[in-house]
Amino acid sequence: MKDFTAFDAQPAPPSALTTERQTLRRELRRRRRALTTKARQQAAEALCRRLRALPEVQRARRLALYLPNDGEIDPTPLMSWLRHRGCRLYLPVLCPLAENRLWFVHYHAGTPMVKNRFGIPEPDTRHGAHRARRLPAWALDLVLMPLVGFDPRGERLGMGGGFYDRSFAFTRGPGPRPRLIGVAHDCQRVEALPSASWDVPLDAIVSDRDVIRP
Repeated sequence: MKDFTAFDAQPAPPSALTTERQTLRRELRRRRRALTTKARQQAAEALCRRLRALPEVQRARRLALYLPNDGEIDPTPLMSWLRHRGCRLYLPVLCPLAENRLWFVHYHAGTPMVKNRFGIPEPDTRHGAHRARRLPAWALDLVLMPLVGFDPRGERLGMGGGFYDRSFAFTRGPGPRPRLIGVAHDCQRVEALPSASWDVPLDAIVSDRDVIRP
């Protein structure tokens, strides 16, 4: 009898879609990292002006955003304005109990922070483990998601880990759900992105130059 163990252990070759998305991801990350400090600051200010004008942002009382990394556009100038309006802010934390999923932990000036395995600052897991400091994803009003790329149809490209897609897969079904807004530098726009079945649809995409409603 033939032994197929070695054959079965081989990983499946990447699909053409996966390869295309990986190539785009590298190029678009290179574009945003190439921006100067001044250009990033100007983009962050323009982004936050556009966000402040959106009804979803104005109504939000429980909002999740992120701390920028790897050249991502910076939404943090929005924080003081949101807090002044009585909005409670949350940051994503890599969930220690489920692969490639996120917790959303209340964030304020005194929140103890650590770097996760990707080198991104996040609330300390021991701090976020207390349920009083966490909010279920469905209970958020609004989520600002970082994008690697986007197109005029509202298609998006993330970092490839699937953290947001897994965490918000429930938004495809009935029941309460947050509004999902992707944010990015305008230089991350492309004519058309190859979509994947697992991509969770967004309600809007906001860049420093435009607002797209899919």
